[in-house]
Amino acid sequence: MRAAIIHGKGSLEIRELPTPVPAVGQVRLRVTHVGICGSDLHYYVDGANGAFQIREPLVPGHELSGTVDLDPSGRLGAGTPVTVHPATFGTTRPGIDDKPHLWPGGSYLGSASTWPHTQGAMADYLVVDAPMVRRLPDGLPAERAALAEPLAVALHGINQAGGVRGARVLVAGAGPIGLLAMGAALAEGAAEVTVTDVLPGPLRRAEALGATATLDVTTHEVPLEAFDVVLECSGAPASINAGLLAARRAAHYVQLGMVADRPSAINLAPAISKEVTMRGSFRFNDEIDDAIGLLAEDERLGQVVTHTFNLSRVVEAFDTAQDSEGSGKVLVDLRA
Repeated sequence: MRAAIIHGKGSLEIRELPTPVPAVGQVRLRVTHVGICGSDLHYYVDGANGAFQIREPLVPGHELSGTVDLDPSGRLGAGTPVTVHPATFGTTRPGIDDKPHLWPGGSYLGSASTWPHTQGAMADYLVVDAPMVRRLPDGLPAERAALAEPLAVALHGINQAGGVRGARVLVAGAGPIGLLAMGAALAEGAAEVTVTDVLPGPLRRAEALGATATLDVTTHEVPLEAFDVVLECSGAPASINAGLLAARRAAHYVQLGMVADRPSAINLAPAISKEVTMRGSFRFNDEIDDAIGLLAEDERLGQVVTHTFNLSRVVEAFDTAQDSEGSGKVLVDLRA
C-alpha cells in the first residue's frame, strides 16, 4: 500500500508499505481522505511537534474518513462509510475518571509522543481498534466527514465554556479550528460570533461561513469587555492578551490554541480583576459523535475545506497548508 512518510525536518515522501492485517478486535479501513493538521505541519516543517521529536519514519494524519475494508467480527460490512476517534486511552487517575482524554499513557494517531511512534492515517489502509470506528450517516460526503476530528476539538472547547447558547462569542484566530469553532458556536445557539485574525484570507472565509462580524486586529482593536465567551484558537500571546481584555466580567475564556511550552508574556491582571473563568481545552473526549451529527446537518461546514490534493501531490498539499492566507483546511485524497 502507499503511505506518506515523514522522516524528519523537511523530509516527506510516498513509500510502499505492507498492507496491515487486522487482529481480533480490530478493523481495517480503506482511507479516502485525510486532513492536514497543525501537528502534522510541525512534524514536516520542524521534525518535531513541541517536545515530541520524530525518531523513526512517521505516517502522519489523524483527521480521516474512509470505508470499512475488513472487519473480522462481521459487525461492519465492507464499504461501510466511517471515520475514527483517533485516541486510545491510558490509565485513569483520581479526579479524572470521566475524562479519558486526560488519562496518562494514551496515544493518538500520527503522533511521535509514543515509542514506537503511533502511525497515522495517511496511507491506503489503516488498522484500528474496533471501538475507535464511527459509522457515518447516509448522505454525509467523505470530504466533509474528514472534518469530524477538528470539529470535535472545537465542540470540546465550547463545552469547556459551559456552552454558548444566547452568548456573545469571540473566536480569536480564523484558521480551520477557529472557523469550525465559529460554525459550531452558531449551531449551538450563540447570539453572535465575532472572529478575529491578522490576515484577510481567513477573515473572508469566516464571513462566508456566517460570522456575525470579523476584525483584522492589525488595524482594529477588539472591543473591551464585550463578550460572554472567548474561544482563543491561535495560541499567539498577543491574541491571548486581547482576548482577556475583550472578555466581560465573569466571562468564560477557553484556550484551544496550543502555546509554546515555555514562559511567555501573558497579562493575567484582567482575568483576575474581572473574575474570568479560564479553562484549557485539550483534544476532546467523546464530542466526535456530536461532530458527525453536526456535519451531516450543516453542509456549510464543508466550506472550511479549501484545497484537496491527490496523494501523489502530498508535498504540495503540506506546502499549501502552511499558507494561512491562501488556505483553510487542506485534505489529501487517497482514492486511486
